[in-house]
Amino acid sequence: MRAFAGASALLLSAALSLPAQQPNDSVRARVDRVFAQWSSREGPGCSAAASQDGKTIYEAGYGSANLEADVPITPSSIFHAASVSKQFTAMAVMLLVREGKLSLDADVHTYIPELPDYRGQRITLRHLLTHTSGLRDQWDLLAIARGRFEENRITQDDVLDIVTRQKALNFPPGTEYLYSNSGYTVAAIIVSRVAGMPMRQFAEERIFKPLGMTRTHFHDDYTMVVKGRTSAYERRRDGQWHVSIPNFDTYGATSLFTTVGDLLKWQENFRRPVVGDTALLRAMQTNAILTNGDTVGYGLGLTLGGAPGMRMIGHNGADAGYRAMTGRYPDQGFAISVLCNAASADPSGLAAKASEIFLGKALPELPSPVALQHRPPPEQLARYTGLYVHPVTGDITYVSLKDRELIVGRTSGPALVPVGDSRFWLPGQRIEWTFQPNGSVVQTYRRRLSQHPVTLVRHDAVRPSAAELAQYAGDYTSPELGATYTVSVADTALSFRTGVTDAWKATPTYTDAFDGDVQVEFTRDPGGRLTGLQLSTGRVRRVWFEKVR
Repeated sequence: MRAFAGASALLLSAALSLPAQQPNDSVRARVDRVFAQWSSREGPGCSAAASQDGKTIYEAGYGSANLEADVPITPSSIFHAASVSKQFTAMAVMLLVREGKLSLDADVHTYIPELPDYRGQRITLRHLLTHTSGLRDQWDLLAIARGRFEENRITQDDVLDIVTRQKALNFPPGTEYLYSNSGYTVAAIIVSRVAGMPMRQFAEERIFKPLGMTRTHFHDDYTMVVKGRTSAYERRRDGQWHVSIPNFDTYGATSLFTTVGDLLKWQENFRRPVVGDTALLRAMQTNAILTNGDTVGYGLGLTLGGAPGMRMIGHNGADAGYRAMTGRYPDQGFAISVLCNAASADPSGLAAKASEIFLGKALPELPSPVALQHRPPPEQLARYTGLYVHPVTGDITYVSLKDRELIVGRTSGPALVPVGDSRFWLPGQRIEWTFQPNGSVVQTYRRRLSQHPVTLVRHDAVRPSAAELAQYAGDYTSPELGATYTVSVADTALSFRTGVTDAWKATPTYTDAFDGDVQVEFTRDPGGRLTGLQLSTGRVRRVWFEKVR
């Protein structure tokens, strides 16, 4: 095994005030240990860079950029940065807004007239950029329609086609936050139409060149040769690394090619604006607010988090085998970027650990409720077990009893910590659960954001017989997706397949509802006759399929 952790590392300590004047080598060694898992040339890895007050203080490459060519990762290696792209699309929109060519609060039909009117519901550019538009997510729609599409090239026109065929939204615009790549693809199309040039050219001329981001571009042709780019990989069940590279030509929501050094130049623009101005950049970093007053922790292409005095503004990304993160702590003048070419890498976690070293202190945690000293008796806990359904999204949550603890899941999952009478705490998600006498449960989010409580409704679980399952068999078609599913019985579950996808299964949950990779809810007319089904995923709700056989 060959390792070269930190081999290309560069530390400029003069630009950073470290606690107790720690030696350069000590800091470098500590950061290298953060990335130790990715230091071998026998596998993929990461590139990392950090800056203090605009000066680069650390650059490093870990692992292999290409396992076939045996090329190491360096700070100048080019990665597909996935959703890190969104902030650059938002900047492109904002530059046109500043010039009076676009309006954040204009109806997007002004620029994309082919979008359905969605029963008169008004979608604005601001909705698109804050994930509050209600547009169904492009990737989930394509996955439902096509299944695995690694071998099928996805273009900007493919995305526009499937998005404009949708007859419904996930929710009324502005009422919820739900991450949707569709909004950013549509935004990029709007930029191209209004600017009169491809999005790639606009970004090159108006953003990348002025900032000196010479190794960055929006990739709109996946067959294009890019010198210095990395390959990407995922480890499969055989334990071996396999190539996992995006094969699409769609951009705006994704497809930024860049380096960690170029991303630091972008971060410095928020401190000392070259592209845009202070007012524009402040607008990008302003929290979106829903119609009910909730804040969402997202601005225009940027995630807004952290604690008072330790704010963190940035974005992560994941496409195929690529993983990415860039962000900054504006109160400390510190920025960091991590780009990886392994599907199992966690750039956000790596960046957080490295940031603690550079900032000289652990990132603050929010206070948590105090756990009860005595656990409630099992008979009390058993009353809270069951199946709970989110009334808006249809998401299903199981609560079970395991080893005298309530867990979130059927047979395994995180434990609910008792903090009061019928009150429990889920630490990882920072949600307080309060079980109600009527059988429902109220979830209260204890984050830094304003968010109203949510009530989950308890449902009786069902175990239909083979004869009862047989009633759901048949063909179901969706004009919105151009897809037809054949449903058949598979033991105690249902099997769903199209002519172009592998079959997937869904198991019964409550009456007429099934759960698998996709949630399924069958519909009936007033007489009880099956009329169709609705498919939902995390980012797509209730796509209608009519029963035709």
